[in-house]
Amino acid sequence: MSKPFDGAITRFYKEEAPKEVRDTLKAARKDHILDRHYPYDRRMDKEAYEEQLQALQIELVKCHAWVRDTGQRVAVIFEGRDAAGKGGSIKRVRENLNPRVASVVALSKPTEREANQWYFQRYIHHLPAAGEIRLFDRSWYNRGVVEHVFGFCTPDQRHAFFHQLPDFEQMLVADGIHLVKLWLNVGRAEQLRRFLDREKDPLKQWKLSWIDVEGLKKWDAYSDAIGETLSLGHTSDAPWNVVRSDDKRRARLSVIRRILSGLPYTGRKDRVVDKPDPAICGGPEMWADRAYA
Repeated sequence: MSKPFDGAITRFYKEEAPKEVRDTLKAARKDHILDRHYPYDRRMDKEAYEEQLQALQIELVKCHAWVRDTGQRVAVIFEGRDAAGKGGSIKRVRENLNPRVASVVALSKPTEREANQWYFQRYIHHLPAAGEIRLFDRSWYNRGVVEHVFGFCTPDQRHAFFHQLPDFEQMLVADGIHLVKLWLNVGRAEQLRRFLDREKDPLKQWKLSWIDVEGLKKWDAYSDAIGETLSLGHTSDAPWNVVRSDDKRRARLSVIRRILSGLPYTGRKDRVVDKPDPAICGGPEMWADRAYA
């Protein structure tokens, strides 16, 4: 079976990736963490992970019932570098929940009409009503990073976005929406390893896009845009939560704990929910301290 984009990811790995990244991948073992700055050397034990995941998913079901029965509104934003594990985390959050209550919002490229509307307008339609949870697989933060890196918006449009952003999110929170913002991040070698796995797996090739392929060449531009977005988009009303996702198992547990720990749902077991691992999940300062950039 042919590789998508004529094997562009393999070609990037062989010809364009930094030597340090290539050397890291050549020496990699399946269960080892590639980023030397990551706080753990190996990925989490599967049995321990599944035990904690099951307990947390039971808590998610309780939270789901509380949202439905009390008319709460919850919006969770999943952002991050390509292949950082957003889709896998979303899957673990919602797989035991009623899709009529907890649904995923993954918007495609704006239509011509949407492109000429107020930027936030098309997202407003997808915000949760009473008794609903909305999981945004990417969000209005596209303007801060992807659109900027690829030149899909002008500098003035991006400036206007960041100028309006705090008031927009403050209005959501003031109106009663529980807003959780998650930024999943992954090291450069691990990102490339995941892309190479997708490229050769016919069941995962659909996940790859032209943006993914071209984005491999724009690591530094992405890093600059991410740093700005985490800084300018972080407020007391709507703080950013950065999750180190080089180990998908630890990242998924931290994501669920971060969502649940901020919601006062009925029957919550604090010993299960607890706070996310502080070595894995923190604020924008975690990005600033990292070698991800």
